[in-house]
Amino acid sequence: MATLAFDDAILQEVRDFNRKLDRMPRFGMRYRPLARPLQVLMRLSQVGADRRLARAGILAEERRVSTDKVRVRILRPAAGPVRAVVLDIHGGGWVLGNARMDDKLNAAMMEACGVAVVSVDYRLALDTPIAGLMDDCLAAARWLLDGGLPEYAGLPVFFVGESAGGHLAAATLLRLQAWPALSACIAGAVLYYGVYDFSGTPSVRRAGPDTLVLDGPGMLPSLQALTPGLDDAERRRPPLSPLYGDLAGMPPVLMFACERDALRDDTITMAARWRAAIGAELHLLPEAPHGIIHFPVRMAQLVTARSHAWIRARIDAVADASLSY
Repeated sequence: MATLAFDDAILQEVRDFNRKLDRMPRFGMRYRPLARPLQVLMRLSQVGADRRLARAGILAEERRVSTDKVRVRILRPAAGPVRAVVLDIHGGGWVLGNARMDDKLNAAMMEACGVAVVSVDYRLALDTPIAGLMDDCLAAARWLLDGGLPEYAGLPVFFVGESAGGHLAAATLLRLQAWPALSACIAGAVLYYGVYDFSGTPSVRRAGPDTLVLDGPGMLPSLQALTPGLDDAERRRPPLSPLYGDLAGMPPVLMFACERDALRDDTITMAARWRAAIGAELHLLPEAPHGIIHFPVRMAQLVTARSHAWIRARIDAVADASLSY
């Protein structure tokens, strides 16, 4: 397990922020009826997003792809070279969020890494079974990898997913093994504190009311509610639970787990299996709550900086390999 260096001041800043989080509601099934109004509020807060990006030199475009069934949001620099393309899959517990919610993170990644970003606006589990969300992400990935953006043909592709998006990214990578020529275009994946076992890892089953951000006692019932009619053996079947899939054909991965997260064991166990199959870099973030990269603390900056450095190194490695032929 790799370790990022955090001094005492950074750790204390996270502890102080955790005390604020401790006074806030936890996200879980009990708040699922609020998902629709929260979604409306999110969209209202995003009005003018494209203009803000344009002022930063980023062009935004939305398309329907894969026979017009799946929506994607494409961010590209108005000027300058593009060295790779990132497929971004947002979080939100499968019931909340959209492709615009990661604009700030994606804009920073574009500037740091010289990439274009395709964000998947998959359907949500409020009206669609989770298999439908997985199908949307697979369709968007196949479209991109099969020349959906011909101007970027031949460039390496990276997958980035957070929380529920981490689950959907890993599930999509597993399913893409059925198309080896497409999988060969994937240079790596960055996965933040995802869900990889729908039957519940030990940290999910032990999660109590002191869990931050996520509703600890509601975690396992939430996973079960998302998979009605299945028993635990069926919930463990890949690709629904990527932890139990064949990882031999997966790309290199950078993973982050948060110490104060009910999903901690998902990432730690998944990284161990991934490392045994092909290689993985795992960082367990001390004191960190779920969702750390969205919070105004220096740890978040260091985590995203490590992600950017890792992506740049992988882009360089692909470029060096192509020059050697």
